[in-house]
Amino acid sequence: MCTSLPPAAYRGPSTVDAKEPSGSRQKAFPPAPEPLPMPVMDNHTHLDFPDGQEPVGVKAALDAAAAVGVQGAVQVGCDLESSRFTVQAVDLDERLLGAVALHPNDAPRYAARGELEEALAEIERLASHPRIRAIGETGLDFFRTEGEGLAHQRYSFRRHIDIAKRLDLTLQIHDRDAHDDVVQVLREEGAPERVVFHCFSGDEELARTCNEEGWWMSFAGTLTFRNAANLRSALAIADPALILVETDAPFLTPHPHRGRPNASYMVPYTVRAMAEFTGTDLAALCSGISENTVQAYGTWN
Repeated sequence: MCTSLPPAAYRGPSTVDAKEPSGSRQKAFPPAPEPLPMPVMDNHTHLDFPDGQEPVGVKAALDAAAAVGVQGAVQVGCDLESSRFTVQAVDLDERLLGAVALHPNDAPRYAARGELEEALAEIERLASHPRIRAIGETGLDFFRTEGEGLAHQRYSFRRHIDIAKRLDLTLQIHDRDAHDDVVQVLREEGAPERVVFHCFSGDEELARTCNEEGWWMSFAGTLTFRNAANLRSALAIADPALILVETDAPFLTPHPHRGRPNASYMVPYTVRAMAEFTGTDLAALCSGISENTVQAYGTWN
């Protein structure tokens, strides 16, 4: 999701763990769930967007996740600052891979300052790091951007697709109220070999398209919300080989803790809901998600 909130100030590799609370909600983190029977990975989180009552560092966040069966995560950049943070963070802990990009809501801001081309060039340089496995999150957002900004979004999205293809990286899609247009651009440009719809927000129609194209659908805590019947319907028909799980932390905390800060250790709430909604054995679902995640991003070691 990434709503383009300002990330924590980056202080260099020796202090990446030194986070400060954002002060946005000041609510305590929820209790840890029961550990999963088989490990999975959180394929989309923002460790540089702190929330809650106390600072949480990269290592502490990954330790808490590992304690409940979430053995790794993908740290995702939304602008230059958070993408630089991501490159530094992936060197600190082998449980972390990274993705770098300009968020679709940020692309018009860079364009307005005459800095879009320079920013895209830096994203490509950052993406050369061996533990950066994805270009993302990029895509289209018709909820927060309108007018002239949409043209900059489309241009930026196409440039990110090109970078992902040339560097043979996975493409992480941000798609908000723009399903048809996202699919159209992917088809016009020629999608990269590996595409992930981060925080899948579509319905059965988009799920069928993803099944046909071989694009992964990453489900977040939104799946557990009472008003998310469309997501549960999409999950029901999604190819099991194309299902991933994420937090989009610190956003989209799953039920029953919606409204409190999210973190990678909360993944089990969503995975258990996925198993319940689909009538799938929990251990088998975990194993499948883990295999799918490695197919999408490669191994963590």
